[in-house]
Amino acid sequence: MAAFEFCIIAAAFFTLVFSVFDLARYAITMQSLRALANAGARSIMIDDCYVNAAVNKTTPTCSGDPLPTASAKQAVAPFLYNGGLTPTLNVPAAATSPLIVTASQPNFTMLNPIWGSSFNAPSASTQVPF
Repeated sequence: MAAFEFCIIAAAFFTLVFSVFDLARYAITMQSLRALANAGARSIMIDDCYVNAAVNKTTPTCSGDPLPTASAKQAVAPFLYNGGLTPTLNVPAAATSPLIVTASQPNFTMLNPIWGSSFNAPSASTQVPF
């Protein structure tokens, strides 16, 4: 009888436990992406294109990856490199006000299939005013 009760409860219990682990992994990934986007924004603010534009009172033309090396990104957010994943950091080429720095993890997938694809490929962004 105890084995039967365990079988009934075990499926729900283990689904709950693995769901908590999966959501915690997603939360850590989102926090790491926010930290990476913030580091990219700081890099742009001290970069020549932003400083020169602020001094000349023109629109900055910063674009591309503000932290081009993988080691610089990994120093800011080491968790994003677990499992062979590689985050991306991007500033759009079109000059907008404010500049928007976006960090994303394109190959991230949730481990538990109950979530579907709603949490896949998380991204975070930071705005740099000018």
